[in-house]
Formats: sequence, C-alpha cells, structure tokens
Amino acid sequence: MTDAPKPSDITYAGYLALDDLLAAQHPLSDEHDEMLFVIIHQTKELWLKQILHEVTLAQALVRGGDLVPAYKCLARVSRIQAVMTMSWDILATMTPADYLRFRGVLGSSSGFQSDQFRRFEFMLGLKDDRFLRFHVERPDAHAALQTALAAPSLYDDALAQLAAAGLPVPAEALSRDVSRPYEPSEGVENAWLEVYRDTARWWALYQLAEKLVDLDDALLTWRHKHVVTVERIIGRRRGTGGTEGVAYLTETLQRRCFPELWSLRTKL
Repeated sequence: MTDAPKPSDITYAGYLALDDLLAAQHPLSDEHDEMLFVIIHQTKELWLKQILHEVTLAQALVRGGDLVPAYKCLARVSRIQAVMTMSWDILATMTPADYLRFRGVLGSSSGFQSDQFRRFEFMLGLKDDRFLRFHVERPDAHAALQTALAAPSLYDDALAQLAAAGLPVPAEALSRDVSRPYEPSEGVENAWLEVYRDTARWWALYQLAEKLVDLDDALLTWRHKHVVTVERIIGRRRGTGGTEGVAYLTETLQRRCFPELWSLRTKL
C-alpha cells in the first residue's frame, strides 16, 4: 500500500494532476479552432461532474428532511450553470468557416451523447430511457444512467417532503413509476400553492421550491444560448450526432423539470 504524500511534497501540478489534464486534448485536425472546441466541451464535462456531485448531496439532504443545508448545493449548481452558459459566448467566436474546416473529423460524435448531461436531466426528473442506447459501449456510464433512471428524482424527493409536512400531495404522485417521465398534476400544483400562499408557515419548502426554479431557469437559459450559438455557427443543418440540430434543440426549450412550480404562478 502506497503511503500518502507528505504535505511538503505536494505541488500544485501534482495535486491537480496537471500533466494528465493538459495532455487530454487530442484534436484530430491541424485547424487552430479545433483546440477551442475540445477544451470548451471538456470543461463542460468537468463542470457537469461537479454538478452531479452537488445534486447527489442535495438529494441525500432533501430525502433526510434536512432542507436548509441542501440550499447551498443547489445554489452552487445554478452558479455553475451560469458559467457553462457564458462559455457559449467563447465558442461563438468561432465562425461557420472556422468550424467547417474541421467538422468532418468529428464523425458522429455529439454533445447529444453526453452521459453526464443525461444523468443531470434524470436526477432533475427529465427521464427518458431512449438515451441509454447511446452509452452501451461504456458500461460504467451506462450503469450510472440506469441507476439515475430507476431512482427517485430531486423533484420526487421534494414532493415526498411536501407530503411528510402534511400537505395534500396526491398518492399517485408519490407512488408513481419514477423511471417514467413526470406528468404534471393539478393536485401537486395545489399542494405547492399552499406553500406559496403562506410562505411564513412553509418557509423551508418555499425556499426549496425557489432553488428548484433557479435550476430549471438556468437549464432553460443554457439551452436557449446553446440554440443561438449552434444556429450562429452551423445554421439549420443537421447535427453531427444525427439530430435535427437547431430544430431538436429548440424543442428542448419546452421542457420543465418542475412544471407545477411554473404553472402555479398564474394562480397566485
């Protein structure tokens, strides 16, 4: 068993494994802008790793009824999402001509195939088992996705806390098949309405709800900026992963992780 290094032996480069990290960029062409393309996407994957780390803790806290400490994790996620959204502006400095010089070497690879992004969606409640097939060749990633698909989402955990507090959450919302896409419920909306109509009484749940809306808002903002950036660079042509490109991305703007937290606002 290798002894842990002494603090005096730890260097900045060693602690961060910089030699490994900085050797992980392998552009397939000699085009200058491909390095930017690689680094932008690798950076997003690193941030997604941190997001999954935070949401995992947030879910454990919420499931245990410890709502207040969960706010910090969720606030951190929304800040990370904001940084990821801003990174589209860096990618947008690449013109269509720049991208087309190396697009051909990408083959069928696409951000559509990011298993970490799909896990994030699953953990927020956007379940869709069709995405599992894209990760069969990576057993660990596939298993992690299957686990997230079969587990209660963060929203399921929040609804369980609503019920535990005595609010009228419909039984079918609490006993549903959590591997299936969540369907909006008028009964769930009414339970959240009670929270929003008496925020002093239900302050912890109200703050949890607003943190969830922050996540959904940030995800929608990220998706919108993604659409704009893709259209700016490739127009309406098909994506490298075989999707409809901008048309597919635009459709994702209609998705809501926590639908009743949006619809209740009309009824307040």
